[in-house]
Amino acid sequence: MRPGARALPEHTRSHNRALVLQALYRGDGLSRADLAREVGLTRVTISDLVAELIDEDLAVELGRRPDARPGKPATLLDINRSGFAIIGLDLSFNSAFRGAVTDLDGTILHRAHVDTTGMTGDEAVAAVTTLVDKLVDSAGAPILGIGVGSPGVVNAEGTVLSAPNLGWSNVPLQDMLSEHTHLPTQVANDANTAALAERTFGGSQGDTMLVRIGRGVGSGVVISGAPVYGSNFAAGEIGHVVVGTDGGERCACNKIGCLETWLATPRLEAKLADASTEDERHEILREAGQRLGIALAPIVGALNLGEVVLSGPLALLDGTLLTGAAETLRDRTMADFHGDLTLRMTTLGEDIVVLGAVVMVLTGQLGVS
Repeated sequence: MRPGARALPEHTRSHNRALVLQALYRGDGLSRADLAREVGLTRVTISDLVAELIDEDLAVELGRRPDARPGKPATLLDINRSGFAIIGLDLSFNSAFRGAVTDLDGTILHRAHVDTTGMTGDEAVAAVTTLVDKLVDSAGAPILGIGVGSPGVVNAEGTVLSAPNLGWSNVPLQDMLSEHTHLPTQVANDANTAALAERTFGGSQGDTMLVRIGRGVGSGVVISGAPVYGSNFAAGEIGHVVVGTDGGERCACNKIGCLETWLATPRLEAKLADASTEDERHEILREAGQRLGIALAPIVGALNLGEVVLSGPLALLDGTLLTGAAETLRDRTMADFHGDLTLRMTTLGEDIVVLGAVVMVLTGQLGVS
């Protein structure tokens, strides 16, 4: 709503409904009285909202609370965690699009993938549709919605403005999938999506940057609990920032020496395959980490971030590369201001983008995060 705009009754009810769903989602069995105290609404309002949610199968009664106090024991409520399915897609892997069907808790119930080796343009778009169809067919409950994490710059309408590694430019992926499936669909940048997962399921707190390394390199930034998108929806797009002044390889964007040329999984794996000794492999990973540290240092300095989380292939990132990035960050920032920065790998593994896509659907359809 615009500042100063009148709050209409339907807006208030929608807001209150989201508050109740959020409390149920984060709670562990709450009574109607518990909900009234937690969200600050009257018991009459809570009773009306709960009845509506039960009718829609979004909330369930768990039974009576064991209570030693006199009087009738309260009936406990929960969100219907297994009553709906969510479909999450991750388009960031090098040679495959991956997806999963989950319940409302993000528990993965079914997985599917589509091989995309060498695919770009319309062929890659068709592969997304094929994957969605597989997942829709495997869902064992009504589907709440579809979430997609895509490489590249994605605007608020879910149009992929630019994804050089997929050969996409102005692809209205959200509208295309919504029309194809007739289901609520949300598409966002994969790194922003991963940052949502880290906040919801990964325990990340404070001002955080999530760096996603795969087919390309991108990042999501969360400041004061809210994702930062930027004026052109490209906040966190560090993959095509040139690092260093010593040249480098030509990037898919046609510049020389972009961060992606040092860190993108296909390039890094190719360099490691050509290395003849273990020392050479360590040097390749160390230098890649240094270039990441060079790119991150001014961002950490400008935003005074408390945490930087890396997401991508554990075998490549954890160890020499992570150490090289941490040492470079320490050398290029002031210890007085940034000495307590945490640089770590995500604990969510390869499912981080899929789980972030699930969070998008939960927030978009239920107001829950």
